[in-house]
Amino acid sequence: MGAWHIEVDGDVCVGSGMCAALAPERFVLEGAAASVAPGAADPDADEVLLDVADSCPASAITVTDGGSGKVLGPRP
Repeated sequence: MGAWHIEVDGDVCVGSGMCAALAPERFVLEGAAASVAPGAADPDADEVLLDVADSCPASAITVTDGGSGKVLGPRP
């Protein structure tokens, strides 16, 4: 597997901080919204990213395969 792209929809994010708690090296909480940490937009494939996307209470985090563009998370 190659790099994955992670994106946080700031319009949907409720700022629960779940992402920053599960993967603090990849997400930061800025005020009432989360964002992808600088330099973490295209990390190596990592199951933790799918867990984070699945755990987001607002479903604001999307993980896609950087090569194919296929949406990997959140998982149905």
